Amino acid sequence: MKTCPTSGLPVTAKPHWKSEHPGYTKHLELIGNDILHAYVEATQPVTLDTMSNEVVKTIIKESGLQDTMLYSIWDMKNVVDISYNYKQGINDLIYHQGPRFVAVVFFNIEPACRIILETFAAIVPNDMTVLLREDYGDAIRTITDFKSGKGEEARHTGQGTNSDSILKNEFLAAVARISWLNMLNQQIPLPPAESPYYPYFKAIAHLQEDLKAREALQEKDLQHLKGDSEQRLTQKIILLNAQVELNRKEQQQFAQEKAALKSRISAQEMELTRISTAVGEKSAALHLLCDQIKGLDIEQHSKHRMIEQCQGMLETELTEKRLKTELTTGDSEFLSKLQKRHPNLNQRELRVGLMVKLNYDTREIARSIGISTRGMESIRYRMHKKLKLDKHKSIKTYLSELAEER
Repeated sequence: MKTCPTSGLPVTAKPHWKSEHPGYTKHLELIGNDILHAYVEATQPVTLDTMSNEVVKTIIKESGLQDTMLYSIWDMKNVVDISYNYKQGINDLIYHQGPRFVAVVFFNIEPACRIILETFAAIVPNDMTVLLREDYGDAIRTITDFKSGKGEEARHTGQGTNSDSILKNEFLAAVARISWLNMLNQQIPLPPAESPYYPYFKAIAHLQEDLKAREALQEKDLQHLKGDSEQRLTQKIILLNAQVELNRKEQQQFAQEKAALKSRISAQEMELTRISTAVGEKSAALHLLCDQIKGLDIEQHSKHRMIEQCQGMLETELTEKRLKTELTTGDSEFLSKLQKRHPNLNQRELRVGLMVKLNYDTREIARSIGISTRGMESIRYRMHKKLKLDKHKSIKTYLSELAEER
């Protein structure tokens, strides 16, 4: 088993006691049964980005150290900066319900990172000590002194105890409480006005007041935005409710129109049945009349004319029957489209347009509407002008194109 070269204590390390980060890997191992050793594996200087509290919890759980007073040594080799996010992780570890560390010792400290660690040391609770040492051996010996009851001696070894060191510590603590913990209502301890450090502490106090004022402005802006958002939301809800009510009314109107159309269709079906029956009766009567005329002993020319008139009346009745009983939904939609596109067309012209579209010839259309073939030609001429068609375009072609439009 691996042992600590300074203390001779056993060292426990497991493959999963680590966390991967961009550009580096953070490893943790257990020295003895209460010292956590953390170090960074990297090929170049790195910035610590996220504190691996979960790995620490895993080690404590797997090693059964939930109720143990812990110590930690931190190898800072290759670490040149600590992110704000990592500082928040430190706050969570020492001020929330995390493992209790009696002492944390940093060693192999890069010059660029030293002031950050000194700031950290300035804000930890009174029951926790943070110290800075030169190397691994110094760090282990410092922890050993703490464990043997020489905590105060270890605390002051390598640390200044004069007034300048105390003021430096208070200054760093004030900065950390503002920047790390966002404590803007703390009392800044000012040295005497004649002290050369007074301007620095006063600047910190002014900074604190400025940050409080900025926070108040941000809160005011936030409340304004919140109020504006709530007002807009209320307006949107009102509009939405109004739209819902409008849709409800439109649905009711649609239901009423649908019921009315069903009633109208039912009535039209009854009317078509009546018409079909009447046409059938008329046709039967005309057939009987034709047969009777054929049996008359009269001049042949007159008989032939009378029979032709009967046949013409039969054809007109059949045309009328087809037009009234075979009208499809598409035909109805076509008539609606034609009337909307050309509101200047009268009812007879609309009927002519439908029959032209249904491929009835001029003679059939003329008989259906009760006019002569010449009169039908006049109607077609007027329709051609009303439809504003080019002289080379027929009504039939135009109406077929209109029917196919979507």
